[in-house]
Amino acid sequence: MPLDGWAVAVTREEGRWRAVTMDRAALADLDSAITALRGLRSTGAVLGLLDVDDEFFVLVRPVPGGVSLLLSDAVAALDYDVAADVLDLLRLDVPDEDEVDDDPWPEGDLGMLADLGVPADELAVLVDEIDLYPDEQLTAIARRCGFADELAKVVEPAPAS
Repeated sequence: MPLDGWAVAVTREEGRWRAVTMDRAALADLDSAITALRGLRSTGAVLGLLDVDDEFFVLVRPVPGGVSLLLSDAVAALDYDVAADVLDLLRLDVPDEDEVDDDPWPEGDLGMLADLGVPADELAVLVDEIDLYPDEQLTAIARRCGFADELAKVVEPAPAS
């Protein structure tokens, strides 16, 4: 069954952000997302934003020698392969279903956007804002980084004519 949500890649070249829609396979397969992002040639920042099923989000940032990841809700790994893949790459175990309470918690690199204007403590606050849906959290992150307008152009549906 296909997942709802969206996957967007953003790149920064010469001080300007550009956002493009990624293949929907990235919502279910972390390797697809990483491969697509590594295929974007940019001298600046490259970042993938995945809003998976309106349940959680994943930030993916290729870095020299690997990839930096942030999963907004580690508990999602119980139900979603892409979340389990994030934990696997982070070398963390999937939470035990019997030991999980209802409160989500993030896993990954909270400092991954510090050079883009979102320090680790601020990203932690945005991730912990459980009253926001994942797309709203990602929009807030995009606003802080400076690419909210570019993100909105690719994720908001065109008005009906």
